[in-house]
Amino acid sequence: MAESDIVKQAGLLALEEVTFSAGSVSILQPVSLDLHRGRMTGVIGPNGSGKSSMVRLVARQQQPTSGTIRLDGRPLDGFGDRELARRIAYMPQFTPPAEGMTVRELVALGRFPWHGALGRFSLEDREKVDIALERTELTRFADRLIDSLSGGERQRAWLAMMLAQDTACLILDEPTSALDIAHQADMLALVRDLTRERDLAALIVLHDVNMAARYCDELVALKGGRIVARGAPESIVEPGTLEALYGLRMGILPHPATGQPLSYVA
Repeated sequence: MAESDIVKQAGLLALEEVTFSAGSVSILQPVSLDLHRGRMTGVIGPNGSGKSSMVRLVARQQQPTSGTIRLDGRPLDGFGDRELARRIAYMPQFTPPAEGMTVRELVALGRFPWHGALGRFSLEDREKVDIALERTELTRFADRLIDSLSGGERQRAWLAMMLAQDTACLILDEPTSALDIAHQADMLALVRDLTRERDLAALIVLHDVNMAARYCDELVALKGGRIVARGAPESIVEPGTLEALYGLRMGILPHPATGQPLSYVA
């Protein structure tokens, strides 16, 4: 068996008994999780359950209190910043301002890990940016200022930057929280399709259980800093699990077209 096949079976990213505390407050209890290429994993759970903390740890925006996070079998803290940025792309819950910047300029920032601050922007870099703009349907907005775009268009611009970064893993923290339902569906469908087209691993925090079940291959349910359930959407979106997770009686109906579970407050 080829080494690449072994890595793929073992998981691209792995959390091994990872904890995180802020001062004396424990945010994450020992968490173990692996992420595989070609799959989109959704993280759900109530507010304060540790979802954002977990994805920030995976993106190395924070350091775990204990435990180990591995990428391709290597501890995450053993990667240099540029080397890691070539492997993992991260979209925070609140994206930083991009005042005075065009869409193309923002997307081009995704190439920084490959050419560096003093490096020349190569033909390959330009091609990667053009491909990212085209795939996110932003080519016609390339010269528009980011601040002039709608919320959904801005989120796609940030996703395009992640695509130009040409990584193996996408980490997104609540990318649909400020979007209307149509833009939510567009964003999640695009991320799902990209995981398949590019053989990426995607980890995405979502609040909408039905959207998570519709687009994700796997769901991870967090409560009180612990993983309380993990599996295919149909195994997570069921009354007992959802009531235990949210403390609320919930019912389930099959989607009339797909048969996927749809939750509602009972």
